[in-house]
Order: sequence, then C-alpha cells, then structure tokens
Amino acid sequence: MILSAKVWSYRFITAFALIFFFIQPLVTSAFGAIEFIGKGTIPGSAIDNLKLTDPIDAAGTPQNRMGGFGSAIAYTGSGNLFIAIPDRGPADGKSTYLNRYYWLSIAIDPIKHTVTPSLVSTQLLSQGPNQPKQVFTGNSEAFDSTNSPASRRFDPEAIRMGKTGTIFISDEYGPFIYEFDRSGLRLRSLKVPDKFLIKSPGVPSADPDTELTNPNGRQPNGGMEGLAINPDGTKLYGITENPLIQDHALDIRHKRVGINHRILEIDIKTGATREFLYQLERKKNRVNEILAVNNHEFLVLERENKAGDKAVFKKIFKIDLAGATDISNIDRLPEKDVPSGVKKVAKSLFLDLLDPAYGLAGPDFPKKIEGLAFGPSLPDGRISLLVTSDNDFHRDKPSIIYVFAIDPSDLNYVPQVITPMSDKQ
Repeated sequence: MILSAKVWSYRFITAFALIFFFIQPLVTSAFGAIEFIGKGTIPGSAIDNLKLTDPIDAAGTPQNRMGGFGSAIAYTGSGNLFIAIPDRGPADGKSTYLNRYYWLSIAIDPIKHTVTPSLVSTQLLSQGPNQPKQVFTGNSEAFDSTNSPASRRFDPEAIRMGKTGTIFISDEYGPFIYEFDRSGLRLRSLKVPDKFLIKSPGVPSADPDTELTNPNGRQPNGGMEGLAINPDGTKLYGITENPLIQDHALDIRHKRVGINHRILEIDIKTGATREFLYQLERKKNRVNEILAVNNHEFLVLERENKAGDKAVFKKIFKIDLAGATDISNIDRLPEKDVPSGVKKVAKSLFLDLLDPAYGLAGPDFPKKIEGLAFGPSLPDGRISLLVTSDNDFHRDKPSIIYVFAIDPSDLNYVPQVITPMSDKQ
C-alpha cells in the first residue's frame, strides 16, 4: 500500500529519531561560494513498509531493513519528492535480498539548516516484459549462463527519472541499464555495447576471482555504477565504477593500475551510443556517480574506499563533454596515456567533501559516498545539491544525506524536464 508523504513523514520522523545538524560553513571554490546547508540521517536499524521480516543472510538481517539506499538518489521534479535505490543488499551478494526502490520526502530548510528525510513508499522491482513476473534479487548466484537481461540477479547502483516519469536503473552485475514503470515492472533493457559486458572464459559467476578470468568487460563489483540523464530526457550517460578489464585496468597480480574510464552515452529513443574518455585522478580511485548539469556538462563523484580519519579523497568534479572525442572504435585504452588524436573530457574540481571548512571530515565520515542529485530550488534561488552515503545495510551505521547550496551564477544548471506528478505515489 502506498501512503502519502504526510502520513509516512509523521511515522518515520518519530520512529527513526532523525538527527539534524546545523553547521553552515561557506566555502569558496573556483565555482564561487558553496554553502553546506546540513545533513539528515536515517538509522541503520530502520525498516521500510514491505512488512517482510524473514532473515536474508547469516547475520539475520530482516528483508525489510531500510539500508543501502544512499547508493543512488534522484529528484522527481515535484516538491520534496525523491526516488532512491538500495544496491544488492547485505553480505556482498550472499543474501536473498529482494530489489526495490524508495520514494522519499526530503525537506530542506536553509534558514534552520535542517534536512528532514522520511519514507513515502517502497516498490519491489520485477522482471518483464515477456517474462514471468519475478522479483529481482541481489543474490550473486541468480545469474543465467549467458549473462543476459533474463538473469534475476540485480545490483542497482544508479537511478534517474525519465521525462515521462519512467525510471532508469543501472545494474552493476551485467552491466545493464533497465527502464521501469513506477510500479516497479521492467519495461525494457537498453543495449550496452559488448565491450562493457563480461564474456567467457570467466562467464557470469558468483565468485569475483572467476570473473576476473574474463579478457574484457567490467571488473567484478565494478560495473555500471553511475547514471545521468540530460535535461531534455533524450540521452543517458553511464559510467562503470572501475575501468574496463581490457583498458589495462589491472596488472598481472590483479592490482589496479589503469586510470582510463569510458563514459557511455545512449540515445534513449534510437539506442545509438558514443563513448568518451574520463581519467581518474589516482589509480586507487573509483567513480560512483554522474549527474547532468546541462546537455554537455556533468558532475562526477570520485573517491577512494576509506572511512573516517583514513579518508583522503572524496571529491566531486565538473566535466564537459563538448569537444571530447568519441572513442567507441578504440577497443583497448592504454593504462594511463591519452591515445593519439583523442581529446579527453575537460575536468575541474567542483567540491571537496573533506575540505576542513565544511566540518565533515573526521572519524565518523562514511566510506561510501555514492549518490548525487539536484533538488528543488531554495527560497533564495540557489540550487540544492544532495550527496548521499551507502551504509551497506549495517545496523549501527546511519544513511546520511548531505545538502549543499550553489549560486546559479556559478553553475550553468538546466533543470530536467519531467512530467508533473503529485506527492502521492
């Protein structure tokens, strides 16, 4: 049953004991002043409204644990309403977690410096069309032998709303990109070029080491991590968490050495694709999200995999695809160099989450900063930017939503066009 935001806001604000912070530093960057508004949290012990309490892993995690939804978040274009999606569940794919997505209400008050999240509804994700209506699962063993979209295993890592209100979700396993209706029924799978897919001899496997025997495709647990949609809703932009195997990503000991990433552009109507070269700042980094600013500029979230005082790199870059070379015809990228005749995407630092001025760095800073979304315009006309953390379904770790305010003169932001909807879903 789907309830209104008002009802769920009352229940969950009380049940979750949401924590709000009133820090308000203003940091000046190359893009002007970016203000940290505040952050809201939902405890790791929170539950959703599916009423499914069966244990799904060896630790006894209940099926309705509301964790991991900081993996991806997107604005619906209506009021305070957002959609967010957990990844494959707890225990690194060794659970019977059923995939779902959430509708959230997130109220932002730049005067009081509060961020108030509450659950609106939960929707399971199921296969279709032309398939039996089975709910997707995060279990890594639920693959089919050909690594096709017919597989039930699903590791959602990014979510965006289309211009007609359908929902696009990327899958780290395949990697695939799916389109769903709002009820959670898959409408289609968009074709991803073969170079991104895992092939024999490794074939799909629940064992990452086995999958590493593949000569090409995404790395294990390094598939389609980020997804953007341009403002007019005609193109999607996907990026894997790590460089592709054939792009000299790993050495003979399977240690990370490559820094050359591919950004994949897909025309939603025709399926036509292009690819662009994005370079990591460090070989140990990974990409977690891409967010459209306008039709050619994007924000990209790049980080290492450390938490607390050990965290050293949690940065958001602004990139520009204008003038970048289509590298679709380059089968193998070099480890670090830019191929002759290729122009990579332009890149500059936009926001450093560990900048001391924000007061966020320290022992409690999360390892997995993964979600990016623009939100509603603030009362003074500034742009709101939401950054979310993935708590990996840990009961003792909250999910965190950080909110920043950006002056419109510092970012050529074009809001996405989405069919209007009510706050009742």
